Amino acid sequence: MKHLPLLNPPSSGVKSPAISHIVGIRIQLGACLMSAEIEIVRTACPHDCPSACALEVERLSPTRIGRIRGSASLPFTAGVVCEKVGRYAERVHHPERLKHPMRRIGAKGEGKFKRISWDEALDAIASAFEFASKTHGPESVWPYHSGGTLGIIQRYGIERLSRLLGYSGMKGTICVTPGVSGWQAGVGEQRGADPVEIENADLIIVWGGNPVHTNVNLMKHIQKARKSNGAKLVVVDVYRTSTMAAADFGFVLNPGTDGALACAMMQVILAEGIADEAFLAELTDFDEDVRAHLAEKTPEWAAKITGIGAADIRDFARLYGRTAKSFLRLGVGFTRSRNGASNMHAVSCLPAITGAWRHKGGGAFFASFDIWGLDTTLAHASDSAENVTRVLDQSRIGAILCGDKDALAGGPPVTAMLIQNSNTALVAPDSATVRRGLAREDLFISVHEHFMTPTARYADILLPAATFLELDDLYMGWGHTALTIGPRVLDHYAECRSNLEVVNALAKRLGAEHPSLSMSSKSLVDATLQASKGVSLADAALHGWIDCGPKFEEAHFLAGFPHPDGRFRFKPDWAAIGPYHNGMPTMPDHWATTDTTNTHRPLRLVTPPSRTYLNTSFTETPSSRKREGRPTAQVHPQDAEKLGIVDGGKVRMGNQKGEVMLHAEISDVAKPGVVISEGVWPDEAFQGGIGINLLIDATPIPPAGGAAFHDTAIWLKASAD
Repeated sequence: MKHLPLLNPPSSGVKSPAISHIVGIRIQLGACLMSAEIEIVRTACPHDCPSACALEVERLSPTRIGRIRGSASLPFTAGVVCEKVGRYAERVHHPERLKHPMRRIGAKGEGKFKRISWDEALDAIASAFEFASKTHGPESVWPYHSGGTLGIIQRYGIERLSRLLGYSGMKGTICVTPGVSGWQAGVGEQRGADPVEIENADLIIVWGGNPVHTNVNLMKHIQKARKSNGAKLVVVDVYRTSTMAAADFGFVLNPGTDGALACAMMQVILAEGIADEAFLAELTDFDEDVRAHLAEKTPEWAAKITGIGAADIRDFARLYGRTAKSFLRLGVGFTRSRNGASNMHAVSCLPAITGAWRHKGGGAFFASFDIWGLDTTLAHASDSAENVTRVLDQSRIGAILCGDKDALAGGPPVTAMLIQNSNTALVAPDSATVRRGLAREDLFISVHEHFMTPTARYADILLPAATFLELDDLYMGWGHTALTIGPRVLDHYAECRSNLEVVNALAKRLGAEHPSLSMSSKSLVDATLQASKGVSLADAALHGWIDCGPKFEEAHFLAGFPHPDGRFRFKPDWAAIGPYHNGMPTMPDHWATTDTTNTHRPLRLVTPPSRTYLNTSFTETPSSRKREGRPTAQVHPQDAEKLGIVDGGKVRMGNQKGEVMLHAEISDVAKPGVVISEGVWPDEAFQGGIGINLLIDATPIPPAGGAAFHDTAIWLKASAD
């Protein structure tokens, strides 16, 4: 990926916080046609998505936008944007956006508030934090954040409170930790072949991901390879996704059995002499023990586990093994089970077996978390990180707030919180426990949000948040190799403030001292870029992005993998990755640790992302709600007949944690015994209950934590209610 010039240079005299140009359009107003000019402003998408798109925004005025398009200047974005961000005007101009600070006047969770000033709000938060620190110690205050924005400044800047004031830190585990652990076990760092190289591939395998829903730009590069190279697309997943519907071949397997499929593929490749023995000898720890272990993992063995026929597994293995330029794009979905890290490790072994890493258009990619080289001394107060003496697990927020001693790491209770970028009452696993914790009368909570979310309703002080269009930031494109630049596009809406402004003002009230506390978002972005890349924000904004991708040989590990011995590890050191490593496989394998079905809970529930919701973002926009309709349980016809469930009828699903009510959709997209429910829906979409994550367990996934969102045993029955 190379830097490309602006599509159009900035118009002279345009006063704008972002790089822009002017285009002429014709606008229909009533019965009249009139000419008008719309300013096109460049920025970047902040949302929890691998694409981190470079964007072009129609700015109609300092306070209003029109459509948003993907910028063609960034090769990965390639002029594409998802439909939800394309219609972002619905969200930024939504009439129900929070407008001013408020104090709770009703019961926690009730959602009754009274307007107050910013000074009153910040003074109240500071006072509560000081009281908590004096009563239980600084660790009783927990600044909490998640992926509502992926901004370097606006998301992670909250960590300065912990580092400067000794509050509890947070380990972010809720999204990718199992996948990161599994990739780390074999490869050694979070990087791989540039996803744009897919255009050079002859075989593309999307494994455990649905980019049509969650990474739409990737599909453009896949389609280019199919048209120009005649490349074949194979999709491996637990149900027939929108991406699988567009593929040449699709494999629907039983949930949590990806490791078995990968091992059987390796058995065939080794047995038929199409492995790259030279690559294995030079760049991996493959030995006769691994060879003997994999020799037992036949397609017949895997067929009983995966539900895929032995002949199909053998054909898939031959196709992969005989295609030099085979590219594996690994998703998050197949890692969200109790054996998720083990599954990721097994699948990541495949390009080492074939030597696909040698070729442009070959190898694999999961995420690029380790390529950025950012100096966050200012932005994150990294120079004070040693002040954090307790780190709490994001995914275990329910157990933490309900006083579980293990989850609290032996420290004091959490009695005060600032929550940014997270609708934790709906998104976190074990939702009932989370809400029980949020409802504690002795817990002070301030929530900084765009809308009155279920989490916001538990706030003691509720703060209105600026959207990404109303602030400056930069973003790590973890699904590609570019650092995207996000200048401000609009003035702040009403009394909304950015995350940085809130943290800076609060930290000063609490007596913290750090240079960043007197800096604006724009100046912090500029300082971070100067320190990290030797480029100013002004210059970076001219391109809109900075390529941080390693060179081909490094990206493909041809000079060695990032382990001390330079070798890919078929024999992972799980103990070095996380504390929950006991019993994990010593070599690639199927690890049978998924949630056990039984006569009381005979079905398996998988909860993948929907197309037009992103976690709980966009659930408030009319176009997304119209597209998604209502929460459904996709039930296999065999299961529906057995249970007396009819298409469109109401059903109850549950387990030991509770139950939810939704509507059935009779469909054979998954295997019998597997129920698919897409999307994280707001409370009001469920009759008489809370969302689907009520049923999800929060026990940490080995070896380093994370939540098993796609690994839940349930019962299901028709409902007359």
